[in-house]
Amino acid sequence: MSRTPVFSAVLPALNEAAGITTALGRISAVLQPIDPNFEILVVDDGSADATFRLTAEAARRDPRIRGLRLSRRFGKEAALAAGLQHARGRAIITLDADLQHPPESIPEMAALWRQGAQIVHGVKRERGDQGLRRGSARFFNRLFARAAGFDLRDSSDFKLLDRQVARLLTRQLPERTRFYRGLSRWVGFTQAQVEFDVAPRHSGETQWGTLDLARYALENLTAFSALPLRLVPLLGLVMLGVALLLGIEALISRLSGDAVSGFATLEITLLFTGSLIMIGLGIIGQYLSLIYTEIKARPLYLIAEQTEHHPNPQGADSA
Repeated sequence: MSRTPVFSAVLPALNEAAGITTALGRISAVLQPIDPNFEILVVDDGSADATFRLTAEAARRDPRIRGLRLSRRFGKEAALAAGLQHARGRAIITLDADLQHPPESIPEMAALWRQGAQIVHGVKRERGDQGLRRGSARFFNRLFARAAGFDLRDSSDFKLLDRQVARLLTRQLPERTRFYRGLSRWVGFTQAQVEFDVAPRHSGETQWGTLDLARYALENLTAFSALPLRLVPLLGLVMLGVALLLGIEALISRLSGDAVSGFATLEITLLFTGSLIMIGLGIIGQYLSLIYTEIKARPLYLIAEQTEHHPNPQGADSA
């Protein structure tokens, strides 16, 4: 395409071959009446199926469709960063390839952008079949709000970003451990939101297990806030309080002539102390791991293949 697209839709995809063709069709049908000068960029995050092949076939039929295939699975955050770096639109829409983020909400997002909003957040009204995870998601969002000061209740990766904001996120915020939902709130600018209902997956199965979600939550919390690190001295104060109470109890027992509780008290105290020490070391270790990742400064992702070749944007790396 010779002209700069008005809208770019970025779809991070992992093993979405069963539904990627349908997703491209629905998104194209929504964007066409808004402005026919658009592009759809699929970022294949190391899929083991035919996701990229089907994307390349769609790109041959419609030059407004593009595809990037990462050299391996780098994670959704890296795939989103790759999409933001390579998208060429004046406004960039990020949404899931499984169609749980309804493309039909894009026109409302586009209208708010044209009215001056530089970031439009898709906010979940109903979570569809995700009810079992709703409680844990709410707990994480409350914890994150206290730790980082941003309200992420019912937030999602379904967003529209002005080109200026997308460039800032990819060029001026170079950290390797990224949290797209938090960063898009942190940058400020004029923000708006659109409510949507989470639809059932069109096809296939989610690639996110319980352990993946727990690890994702821990990484995001520690990457965005030092609150867990500040809990370490608090744990020490708790242990000091317990020790003082046990000391007072032992002194009172001694003065009253009763036998001072011995083995059981000592055993419980040692176990309690050891648990707090291990928790503190675990928190410190998590932050050391983040520092180690940042210091290595490896590329956030590597590109193995793309459906069409253009000079890489500043900050992008390719294999």
